[in-house]
Amino acid sequence: MKPTGIIDLHCDTLTAIKPCPGDFPDTLNREGSHLALSKIPSHIKWVQTYGIFTPPSITGQAAVDFFNYFTGSFYAQAQRYPDRFAPCRSFGDISAALDQGKVAGVLAVEGGSVLNGKLDLIAQIAQAGVRLFTLVWNNPNELGSGWDTQEGLTPFGKEAIRQLEANRIIVDASHLNDTGFRDLLDTARRPFVASHSNARAVTPHNRNLPDCFIREIVDRKGLIGLNYHMPFLSDRGSENSFEDLLRHTEHFLTLGCEKVLALGSDFDGAQVAPCLDSAEKVLCLYDYFISHGIPENTANDIFFGNAYSFFRENL
Repeated sequence: MKPTGIIDLHCDTLTAIKPCPGDFPDTLNREGSHLALSKIPSHIKWVQTYGIFTPPSITGQAAVDFFNYFTGSFYAQAQRYPDRFAPCRSFGDISAALDQGKVAGVLAVEGGSVLNGKLDLIAQIAQAGVRLFTLVWNNPNELGSGWDTQEGLTPFGKEAIRQLEANRIIVDASHLNDTGFRDLLDTARRPFVASHSNARAVTPHNRNLPDCFIREIVDRKGLIGLNYHMPFLSDRGSENSFEDLLRHTEHFLTLGCEKVLALGSDFDGAQVAPCLDSAEKVLCLYDYFISHGIPENTANDIFFGNAYSFFRENL
């Protein structure tokens, strides 16, 4: 059996190699990466969100330069693989890419330091093609704080959310601490996502979502992407990520996530078990879900349909 398709809401593949002078390095099809284009099954519709992850050591104008470098890299690399990969700015672009048998690549930001505290840069990153924006990473920035800190969103962060929504950029809540998430609930007016976040009730890590936040995302018709990072899947040191992902999935489904749950691998930025350390192995996860009681229509929604519908409504 095979899924209708795969939509993965988050990976760090694009920024897995540091900037270097000269030609842009090949990050989209790099040997040894989880998500090399050559490892993505050609017979499966595949939509991939590529995050520009800015390390916490890079701030100010250097963060803006970092963003500009990898935006250029994204589009330059797309020209190297015109028959296999298409950068997408809209739902229409995604649909066309899939019809042509190409991987549909959506550009995202992970970490609001790329704004350098300037709201006018939001329109510029929208023009550059960014369609998802993770507000924070683990550390504080101008917008707010990550999961290992206590402070919530700043006044700048709240206004940035309003401007992101005005520019049709989808806000991503992954990495927010609980205070910041509550601030987001008070500020957001459009559906948002947690692109790579699991269930705290299953694995008690602060990076995971508590049930009350999961219900909020359901009520607001957002998306939650299952994260493959082993410490977020289990606190038992298990490498059976298929079983662990099933446990998280079953819990999400008890909270009404049938039309909200999706995939958010965190490929090339996470500690991934051998059973899932390459793009083609995601198909084995689909088979595992079906063989362990997840209805086929539900599995297809998780792997493809829910995110496809969300993009149709919100991109």
